[in-house]
Amino acid sequence: MTDPTPAKKRRVPVLVVSGFLGSGKTTLVRRLLEDAQARGERVAIVSNEFGALGIDEALLGGGEERFVELAGGCVCCQLSDELVDTLEALREKVDPDRIVIETSGVALPFETQLNLYREPVNAWVGDEASVVVVSAAQIHEGEELEGTFEQQVGSADLLLLHKTDLVPAEALLALEAVLLGMNPDAPILRASFGNVDPGLLFPTGPGDTPGAARRAAHAAHDQGGHDQGGHDQGGHDHPAHDHEHDHERFVTEELLVPAGLPEAEAFAWIDARKGLRTKGFVVTQEGVRIVQGVGRRLELVPPGDLPVPPQLLGRVVVIRRGSSPDRHTG
Repeated sequence: MTDPTPAKKRRVPVLVVSGFLGSGKTTLVRRLLEDAQARGERVAIVSNEFGALGIDEALLGGGEERFVELAGGCVCCQLSDELVDTLEALREKVDPDRIVIETSGVALPFETQLNLYREPVNAWVGDEASVVVVSAAQIHEGEELEGTFEQQVGSADLLLLHKTDLVPAEALLALEAVLLGMNPDAPILRASFGNVDPGLLFPTGPGDTPGAARRAAHAAHDQGGHDQGGHDQGGHDHPAHDHEHDHERFVTEELLVPAGLPEAEAFAWIDARKGLRTKGFVVTQEGVRIVQGVGRRLELVPPGDLPVPPQLLGRVVVIRRGSSPDRHTG
């Protein structure tokens, strides 16, 4: 059935996909993109990569006008104005049915959502929600469960317990109990390889009006001890938001991996860097390989039908924890 709401006037639902480094956000976004293409829907993707190489764009098969990558910062703070400008541009050029914002692994979803209440995007953004993707293996192994991870989980509208294939089935209830201890109000879905019904993630359908309950909750939060929002020098309206939040400090290193190494040797060379998150592309004796690493788990896999930009070959990004938190005031 054709949406009777005139273009540029209908509300566009927005899904914010967050989660700690290596939880599988890009895999989920690729699944959402494939589903939208099968349905004939226009989905615009804003990907906020912590590094600046464009690896996520390659992994998602980006490059079209409906894909925008914001790199080198965090959309919940340093790149908040760029996010608003990007959303406006996508609205004008693409007029999407839905928008997905994939944050970096260190972003806070609620802080990102606050930007959707700023002018001028608040005039057309429909209902919005945040799904935080959580690696079941990360909880099972008890790794990195404080700081940024806990803040992300605590501010989620919906939790996706991801990569459940990596842990024993009998452990899942205990893992969900850990998440409920951090956020007792958020529903929890289970999935592997991004296989989840997109209808369970998006808050509304294209053209629907904003959810009154959700927006009332945000309004109540903004009025809870805050003054009215101000304006920045770029002419954007900020919502009431003057509290502090801490970002743990993360550092990014780019590795230049020589071409032609045996795959096992390339694996060992990259694995020795011990990053929290590792991703990129290398050319081994056996062929091109996608590098994906999360904590102690590292894999080199063939790209299949995925086209790899030549300028990314031999380049791998490693993200590590730094020594002290970055503090931002919003």
